[in-house]
Amino acid sequence: MSAASMLKALKARWGGLDSREKVWVAAAIALAAAALVWLIALGPALATLRSAEQQHRALDAQLQQMLNLQAQAQALQAQPKQNREEALRLLELSVRERLGTTGRFLVSGDRVTITLAGAAPLALAQWLTQARLNARALPSEAHLSRNSGGLWEGTLVLTLPSR
Repeated sequence: MSAASMLKALKARWGGLDSREKVWVAAAIALAAAALVWLIALGPALATLRSAEQQHRALDAQLQQMLNLQAQAQALQAQPKQNREEALRLLELSVRERLGTTGRFLVSGDRVTITLAGAAPLALAQWLTQARLNARALPSEAHLSRNSGGLWEGTLVLTLPSR
């Protein structure tokens, strides 16, 4: 059956309906069209609009974090070159200040091994930040575990700046 013959049959059927039936059929078609428009166009658009503010806040937070990291990287790049002896001195000083007796320091070439025995989590975090920023030492290996008291034990191997 072709489209033209189907249209002709629909027109004949429509013509055979009385006015009350035509109103009901038109209302059903309008209702179906409205539901289709809602499902295809309005529903997804409104869902996107509802979640836009939350996504905007999340992206703003992510952007702020990236800008902070960029500023930190630029600050590190702007610092003058540091020699190995100064980096060693600053690293040893930071171990004594932040880790105290819980950290031991062993130098082997351009690598420094820090052995931890019951270091507090906050002290370790502060020390790592200080070692990275002041001594420009980069962690290359970490073998750490928490003991039953929640303190860190194990070894950290840091790489010093080249000579």
